Amino acid sequence: MSYEITRFRRLGDYLRSRRERLQPEAVGIKETNSQRRTPGLRREEVAVLAGLSSTYYTWLEQGREVTASREVMESLSQALRLSADERKHLFELWNPGLPDTLASIDTASPELNPQWRDIIRQLTYPSFITNERSEVLAWNDKASEVLSDFGGLSASERIMMRLLFLDMELRRRMRNWEEFAIYSVGVYRTYYDMNLHDPWYKEMVDQLMEDSADFAQMWKQHNIQGKKVNRVVIESLGTSQPVVYDINSMANLADHPGLHICIYTPVLT
Repeated sequence: MSYEITRFRRLGDYLRSRRERLQPEAVGIKETNSQRRTPGLRREEVAVLAGLSSTYYTWLEQGREVTASREVMESLSQALRLSADERKHLFELWNPGLPDTLASIDTASPELNPQWRDIIRQLTYPSFITNERSEVLAWNDKASEVLSDFGGLSASERIMMRLLFLDMELRRRMRNWEEFAIYSVGVYRTYYDMNLHDPWYKEMVDQLMEDSADFAQMWKQHNIQGKKVNRVVIESLGTSQPVVYDINSMANLADHPGLHICIYTPVLT
C-alpha cells in the first residue's frame, strides 16, 4: 500500500472515530423517535455542521484521495468539537507536505552518545532515554528499581508501551494504571499516525492488540494526547509503599532528534 493511500485512510479513520464519539445533543441536535443505527453523529450531520456536501465528507471518511483545503479542515475541526491536541493531529494527518517531512525522520534506535548514558546514570531520580517507539535506550539504577529490571530484558522487550500492558507486576504496582495507560496510548497514537513510512509501528500495535485486550480496547477509541507533564503513583520493586511521581519529558537531545529524557520527579505530599 502506498504512503499516500495509507495517509488518506488514517485521516478517514480519525474523522470516523471523532464522529462516532460525538453525541447529537452535544452539537444541539434533538433526537427524534427514529432509532439511530450508528454511534455518535451520522455522516450527513457532520457534513451539515461543517458546511460540506454529504458525499464529499463521506469520501473523506472513506479514505479516498480527496484534496481538501485548510478551510475544510478548520470546519471539520469545529464541527467535531476537537480539542487542541486533536486539532493539531488532524492537521498533521491532512498536511500535504507531511510525506517530505516524515521521510527525513528515522525513529529507529540510534547509537546514543556515551555522554548521555553517563548523564542518565548520574541522575538521582528514576530516569531513562526513549524514542518515539517507546524503546528504552538508556536508564539509571533508580529506573530499574522503580519501573522494571531493564538490564535483564532484551531490546525487543525493553519497550515501555509493551511493558505497560504486558508486565503484570508493573501493572500491579502502578496504582493509577488505567489513567496512565489511557494517556500513554493517546500519546503513542500520535507517533503511530505520524510515522506511516515505518512498518515497525503497525507490527507493534498488531502484536499488542493480539496480546492485550485492554490495549486493543483503548486503541480502538483512537484517542489523541499531546505529551505533557504526567503523574504516576507506583510502588518500587520489593516494596508496598507507593510514591507519587511527576513525569517530565525533555525532547530532541543534541545530535539525537526524536529522543526524550524521561525523569520521574517525586511529588512532596
